Amino acid sequence: MDALSEPPPELVDLPAVPTAVIAAVIAPDELVALFDRSYGQIATVAAAQGIELGGPAFARYNGPPGDRIDLEVGFPVERPVEGSGEVRAGTLPARRVARVVHHGGFDGLGAAWGALETWIGEHGLVPGPVLWEVYLTEPSPDMDPADLRTELNWTVG
Repeated sequence: MDALSEPPPELVDLPAVPTAVIAAVIAPDELVALFDRSYGQIATVAAAQGIELGGPAFARYNGPPGDRIDLEVGFPVERPVEGSGEVRAGTLPARRVARVVHHGGFDGLGAAWGALETWIGEHGLVPGPVLWEVYLTEPSPDMDPADLRTELNWTVG
């Protein structure tokens, strides 16, 4: 299957969205452990503050991943959380983004991001510094990776 799945990428103007996040700068091999420990912790803090989660989990990257990954993992929320432990308030930016949904396992995300970057350039746009993945399907150990859907969002100028 092509790295970019149907339908093709689109440009979307998004409002700012409050988030509850854990921020980190990590090596690529630490990513799965960060995800595994963070999402439950964030959900617990939000629930303790009576805050509803406003959508699926995401990972926001402050620049394309390299030897070190600067990111926030979290959830959109109805209102900002009060900081607690590693959990703090954040925001997904109000920006124009190039968006596409990747169908398939996480091992295909690198190629999908590369194809989206190519699409951005082919449309006369400049990729911005912020990009994020929204995990539309929650992974589980017994699922077929082909059933995963990950929304890719890349700010553009």
